Amino acid sequence: MDIAFLFPFILLIGVMFLMTRSAKNKQRQAMEMRDSMEPGTGVRTIGGMYAEVKEVREDTVLLEITPGVHAVYAKNAIGAVLDAEEYERIISGEEPYADDETVVPDDASALTEGEGGRVELGKSDSEDGEGAEPRDARDDEGENGSKS
Repeated sequence: MDIAFLFPFILLIGVMFLMTRSAKNKQRQAMEMRDSMEPGTGVRTIGGMYAEVKEVREDTVLLEITPGVHAVYAKNAIGAVLDAEEYERIISGEEPYADDETVVPDDASALTEGEGGRVELGKSDSEDGEGAEPRDARDDEGENGSKS
């Protein structure tokens, strides 16, 4: 047999091995994250709900959604275990970068402020700057823009 014939199969097996290895690594990390849950920890479910862990069981976890409202979730439904500071920030509704004074305009008017607020479209630059008329591309090039 020719080794060149076996090369694509060896390559395919190698790629499949690497893909399975990374998937197993992600599963291991998720399991470690879920095992780090303990009562009082803030979590985010895979559905995007934030809650506090009240009790950790073998395959489930008891979450307090709001004070006095509890729900049982599968451990697999926990998307992230949050540190106490981040959980409190999210629950209280604080912005993550409240100290940052960056202002982002909601339109493009800030881009033209030094020019009187107007942008002249369709005018070509001429040497004297006066009398420049907008030019229609169809005058010389025909209906579809291609030269005949």
